[in-house]
Amino acid sequence: MARRFTGWMNWTNRGSLPGLSYPGVYVLAISSTDLAGACFSWRPEIVYIGMTNAKGGLKGRLGQFDNTIKGKDGHGGAQRVRVRHPDYARLVRRLYVAVDAFPCEVASENPGDLRIMGQVAQHEYECLAMFAERFSGLPEFNDKRRSPKGRRSGIET
Repeated sequence: MARRFTGWMNWTNRGSLPGLSYPGVYVLAISSTDLAGACFSWRPEIVYIGMTNAKGGLKGRLGQFDNTIKGKDGHGGAQRVRVRHPDYARLVRRLYVAVDAFPCEVASENPGDLRIMGQVAQHEYECLAMFAERFSGLPEFNDKRRSPKGRRSGIET
């Protein structure tokens, strides 16, 4: 499964990842070691696994994530990241992303495209399971009990 993902890319350079116009699965790691250019591998520094089937593709979803870690709303996982890592500039120096794009036409009713969209969702769960098997639990910010979303009026679980 790891062969399908791109290599690790520093967050600030994510726009150069291939396949961003398509739906897919994305994996985020926070590491003090420079992962940029390294082949994707399952590692304990992975903090979030997500997916998108939206028309905006991976580019749109990663953009929502970025907006949220900057302080806006829009991405639940990123809200959990922001609670623990509120300093955007410091975070993005250590934030890495790898993606697995699924070329298809999101707005299509073609059975082939619909099946691919289902494969995206299945792949996210397979990735979560793969991580849980290796590291005895979900990535930190996928685990809603361990990492609640912050709210202005308190903590949301």
